[in-house]
Parts: sequence; C-alpha cells; structure tokens
Amino acid sequence: MAEVSGNAVTQAPAETITENSKRCTANSRQMESDLQHLPWTQFRSIVQAIPKLKTSIDAFGPSGWQFVQINYTTYPWKKSIDKLDDVQKIRLLELIQTAKGPARTNSPKRACAGTAG
Repeated sequence: MAEVSGNAVTQAPAETITENSKRCTANSRQMESDLQHLPWTQFRSIVQAIPKLKTSIDAFGPSGWQFVQINYTTYPWKKSIDKLDDVQKIRLLELIQTAKGPARTNSPKRACAGTAG
C-alpha cells in the first residue's frame, strides 16, 4: 500500500518485503541446502522459530520430529520454504545466517536480492 506524505507518495514496507520474498524464492534451494548442513540442534531451533515449518512437523506428533531428525539432511525442504510467507522467509534466512556464523556478513535482504557472495 502506498502512503501519502505531504505531496510525495512513499512505498509501504510490505511492498518491499514482497519484492524481497520474490528474490528469496530463487534462493530457496540455497536455504534448503544450508538447513540440511546444520547440526541437528541448530536445525531444530530454526524450524521451531518458523511457525509454518514447526506446525507442519508438529502435525505428526513426536514421530514427526523423530522422522525429521533422521532425514532432515536429505529431506526436500524447498517446497516447504516456498510456501512460507514473506516475513517468514526473511526470518528463516536471518536464522540460517546467524547459525552459520560470522562468515556471512551480508544482510538477509541483500542476500535475498541475490547479491550475497
């Protein structure tokens, strides 16, 4: 939604998030790979922080989490990542970058824009 400030029209943050999310979609394969290469404890913490991912596993009860622990390094997470809303995709990317450590210094929004190295 555009906001009117004086005579100027400015873009609302939601539109910026949508643009970033579109760019993140192309990066979902990389996010999938990054998730699969994390230690289990970091992986689980990240998934539990993303409501849609957590809910999809919780739906299967304790056996769902057991299955994920055994298979998370090879499970195809890309479809689940693609279904996340804009805010959750950006949050997922932030959490992955934090878990990977200080080697990645680009902001999540820049990484979504495809400028991360």
